[in-house]
Amino acid sequence: MAARPVVSVFGLNGSKLEATIALPSVFTAPIRPDLVQFVHKNMAKNRRQPYAAKQQAGEETSAESWGTGRAVARIPRVSGSGTHRAGQAAFGNMTRGGRMFAPNKVWRKWHVRTNSNQKRYATASAVAATGVPALVSGRGHRIAEIEEVPLVVSAEVESLSKTKEAIALLKTVKAFDDVAKVSSSRSIRAGRGKMRNRRHRQRRGPLVVYAQDSGITHAFRNLPGVELVNVTRLNLLQLAPGGHLGRFVIWTQPAFEALNAVFGSQTEASEQKKGYTLPIPIISNPDVTRLIASNEIQAVVRPAGAPFTKRPFVQKKNPLRNSQVLVRLNPYAQVLRRAEILGQNKRTTKKSHKKSASKKFLDILKAD
Repeated sequence: MAARPVVSVFGLNGSKLEATIALPSVFTAPIRPDLVQFVHKNMAKNRRQPYAAKQQAGEETSAESWGTGRAVARIPRVSGSGTHRAGQAAFGNMTRGGRMFAPNKVWRKWHVRTNSNQKRYATASAVAATGVPALVSGRGHRIAEIEEVPLVVSAEVESLSKTKEAIALLKTVKAFDDVAKVSSSRSIRAGRGKMRNRRHRQRRGPLVVYAQDSGITHAFRNLPGVELVNVTRLNLLQLAPGGHLGRFVIWTQPAFEALNAVFGSQTEASEQKKGYTLPIPIISNPDVTRLIASNEIQAVVRPAGAPFTKRPFVQKKNPLRNSQVLVRLNPYAQVLRRAEILGQNKRTTKKSHKKSASKKFLDILKAD
């Protein structure tokens, strides 16, 4: 959420003008990445072109099942004889040359309708995100040398008609690095798309928002990655490409001043969207970590307890294998075990001290 009350205006020579503009209320709208991604996904589906498999594909052969009794599957088989193809299975999705399972149809539901309020909420969030330098820089735009975000230029920019004038303007406001980034990122697309009229891929550059086209579209349209849009036709697909917030936007002064009329505020309705007011944030400060660490909350919370963690459960032990648990259940088991050990030792001692035969008995046994 942008917190600066006023925004500077830059002229064609890159210097700040004396006039400043109050920050429009749309820059205080809640930033909702989840809603932006949801709406962007639905809107992107509305540009799809229907595609389908040929209706007769995989079934353009004469095939009929042989039925039962021939010890083969009942799948349809190609008729005829004398060729390898005769007798082969056909039609099924598991067969060679057969149709696919559930072929695509052109009457599939390609487009998705999205609620108008959700689209307006997402657009307002995307506009608010363009005023946060961290989000703009995190999206990959080169704004390290730019003095202010959002960047507002004077109304004279709308009258530019030459590309060299547009390049000069971008260089004076130090925004040309973002265009150079697009030029260096241009590469050939991987895959089949390179054969389908989308041979190259490149990054997105700045989005120029104007109020009246007096030649500005001719000046900027040939710069790689630069897009233009009227302030009354702001599109989420351009404000948050790929569903990612933080597009670098260059506003003209009349377009920036018209934002209050386009979106209204939290208390005043929009002039262009009937009965629409900006959404009110649930909490004014979304930094929860800072709220918890504040003196007001820390003064009323209980002090942290001892770092002791109780075991979440007691492990059940087998008394037949664990002697301590057995004694706890049956104290007499210890007496029985002790008696068993003593008896076992007594038997072992008797066997080891067995008397051997006397010498006199052995002499009598060996005598003839």
